[in-house]
Amino acid sequence: MSDIKNIIFRNQRLRSSEVLRSLTSETKLSKDYLIFPIFIKAGNNIKSEIKSMPDIYQLSIDNALKEISSAIDVGIKSFILFGIPDNKDEIGSSAFANDGIIQQALREIKKHFPDILLITDLCMCEYTSHGHCGVIKNKNLDNDATLKLLNKQALSLANNGADMIAPSGMIDGVVESLRYCLDHNGFKNLPILSYSAKYASSFYGPFREAAESEPEFGDRKKYQMHSANKKEAIKEVLHDISEGADIVMIKPALSYLDVINELKNKIHIPIAAYSVSGEYSMIKAASKMGWIDEKSAMNEILLSIKRAGADMIITYFAKDFAKNNK
Repeated sequence: MSDIKNIIFRNQRLRSSEVLRSLTSETKLSKDYLIFPIFIKAGNNIKSEIKSMPDIYQLSIDNALKEISSAIDVGIKSFILFGIPDNKDEIGSSAFANDGIIQQALREIKKHFPDILLITDLCMCEYTSHGHCGVIKNKNLDNDATLKLLNKQALSLANNGADMIAPSGMIDGVVESLRYCLDHNGFKNLPILSYSAKYASSFYGPFREAAESEPEFGDRKKYQMHSANKKEAIKEVLHDISEGADIVMIKPALSYLDVINELKNKIHIPIAAYSVSGEYSMIKAASKMGWIDEKSAMNEILLSIKRAGADMIITYFAKDFAKNNK
């Protein structure tokens, strides 16, 4: 019995082969948990690479169908759509027009791929001439006037085949307003994925190029969250759940893993995380310079988001991950 004291604990025993490492892995990441963003631009035969986001494109509907098909071929089943209209105005009216770019895209995509999940971004910033997320009065966002437009946008998207609505503007009361509107217009079963804790982040720059949504003046710090606040994020999430959110989201992902983890231990509905454009572009840029291995960095970041507690991840790496992890 005295020999027991001389036992050396060797944790490396369970790291000695790829099979063992996989068998004892505490966190599993699968392409089933990934959502691929698609930027759809009005026009035909458009495939314009976004300079700050290598391998990501603005696509006309015809080319979006090809991109979605190639993603389906490697096992991606869920997509979130962002629209780039051919005209903008003060209230973003093309966001809720029946012939709007996303409305047209929904009809065409569903015609060709009826079984995939199409989530539609619900915000005005891509459609307004000023680039802000709603109605602007005296250079401030009018929250309640914006809610009315978002209801119109949601109904238009629902009528054209959206499988899920994702309000992204951090507009107070939006989930309750949308839930009431959808429920009373025949869409009781349409789920809401709310950007519940969307921080005013420096990592959105490449997205604003992709979506052509840079604010004409000021910034969005008056309605997006301050990066120093965690308790506020929890409050925002709990409010959205009480208003009827089916899924809540933390955005960005990488700088807010602590928020994701805190919420995982407090709530009992699915948590989404958005691995945003800046996170993607940093990896791409560093890889191009030969400073990091792109595949390894991609896997490590996505795994960290899943380990923190995200149930699903919106990521521009969705196709690449699926290709590399068949």
